[in-house]
Amino acid sequence: MKLLSSISNRRPSSSLCLAALSFIFFTTILKLSFIKYLVIGPITREQAKIPQEGDREELAGEKNTAGIPFAVGRMEGCDVFSGRWVYDEASRPLYTERQCHSIDPMTNCQAYGRPDTAYLHWRWQPHGCSLPSFNATFLLERLRGKRMLFVGDSLTRGQFHSMKCLLRDFIPSNTKSKKRFTVPDYNLTIRFHWAPFLVTSNCDHPRLHRMPDRIIHEYPGTIEKHAERWKNVDVMVFNTYAWWKPGEKMKIVRGNQDKTYTELMETEDAYQLVLKRMVSWLEKNMDPNKTRIFFTTMSSAHYRSTEWGGKLGGSCYGETTPIFDPTYWSSASSKRIMQVVREVFGSSKVPITILNITQLSAYRKDAHTSIYKKQPYNLTQEQQANPISYADCNHWCLPGVQDTWNELFYTELFFPQQHAWIYLK
Repeated sequence: MKLLSSISNRRPSSSLCLAALSFIFFTTILKLSFIKYLVIGPITREQAKIPQEGDREELAGEKNTAGIPFAVGRMEGCDVFSGRWVYDEASRPLYTERQCHSIDPMTNCQAYGRPDTAYLHWRWQPHGCSLPSFNATFLLERLRGKRMLFVGDSLTRGQFHSMKCLLRDFIPSNTKSKKRFTVPDYNLTIRFHWAPFLVTSNCDHPRLHRMPDRIIHEYPGTIEKHAERWKNVDVMVFNTYAWWKPGEKMKIVRGNQDKTYTELMETEDAYQLVLKRMVSWLEKNMDPNKTRIFFTTMSSAHYRSTEWGGKLGGSCYGETTPIFDPTYWSSASSKRIMQVVREVFGSSKVPITILNITQLSAYRKDAHTSIYKKQPYNLTQEQQANPISYADCNHWCLPGVQDTWNELFYTELFFPQQHAWIYLK
C-alpha cells in the first residue's frame, strides 16, 4: 500500500512539472516572435521574398507562377513602371566605374570628365511598392546552365553592359569580349547581338553602320540571317526603335529572295511589319514553357530643352537634375509606335513581357552621356567651341538609368506582375 501510495503521490507532481515546462516553452516562443516582429517588422505583400538555395520545394510550387519559366513569386497590386525618381546616396549607384572595369568608353561619363555626380544617386521608386533588390547570386543560381541574349542597337548594348557590371564579381577579370561573357561557376552565358532593325538592313555591320539612307529588307527570310543566332536561348531581351524615323518615310525592300522591289513606306507601317515578322519567328521557334521573352520599349532622348522649361537651343548638355513633372512626355518618343507595340505583341501567341522603360527614362534628362564619352570621331574647333552641337542626348551614362532597366528586368523575370506577359494595356 505504501508503494502504491508513493506512486500515487508523485503523479500530480510530474504533471505539474510537465505543464510548467510547456508553459515556459510556449511563452518563450511568443517572446521570440514578438522580438522578431519588433526588429524586422511585419511582412507585407509589397515585399517580394528572395528565396534561398535551400527553398527548392517552395520555388517549385510558388503560388500563381505555374507555367512562367524562372518566376518565383508575384508583384501584386503595383505597376513597377509607374513611379518617381528618389535621391538616394545610401544605395545608389549599384557600382562605380572603378568597380566595373568593362564599362564601354562610350558610356563611362566619370572617366571622361563629367564633373558632377548627383545623377548617379537617383533610385526608381514605384508608386505603392518597392522593387526587390538586385541579387546577383540569386539570378545566377536561377539561371544556372542557361543562355541569355540581348538583341538590338547600341541602347540594347548599353543594357547588356549594365548587366555585365551588375554581375562583375562573378566574371573572370580576363574577359575581353564586348559581345559576350560567361559566368563559369554557374555556366551562364550572356550575349549581345547587333540588329538595329531586327530584320536585315544596310546598317547591320557592328561598326560601319552609319548610313544616311537607311534601307530595311522586309520579305520572307530577312529575319533569319540574324535569328540563326537567337535559337536555343533561355532568356531573350530585344528592342528596336532608335534607328527608325517616326513621322517620315523609310525605304523598304520587299518581295521575295528571287525578286525584290523598293518602296517608300510610313515608318509606323514598316515598324509594324517588322514586329509582326519578329512575332511570327518567335511563335515558330520559342517554347514558352522553357523560354522568357522581353521587349524593352523606346528609350527617350532629350534634344529640346524648351520641352521641360529650359532655354531655347538647349539640350541635355549641362543638365544635372531629373524632370519632376509626372505628365512630361518626350517628343522623341512616338505614341504611335507605342500603339503598334501594344497591338502586335498583344495578339502574339507566345508571351512577350514588356519592359516599359519609356516614361521613367523620359524624366532623366540629366543622365545622358552628353559630351562625357569617347568621341567616335575627331571634333572640329567649331564643335569644341559649342558643346551642345555634339552632345549625345540619346545614350546613357553607366552607372545610371540602364541599371534601373535591368532592375525592372530582374523584377519581371522572377516576380512578374499579375498583368504580366503583355502589357501596355
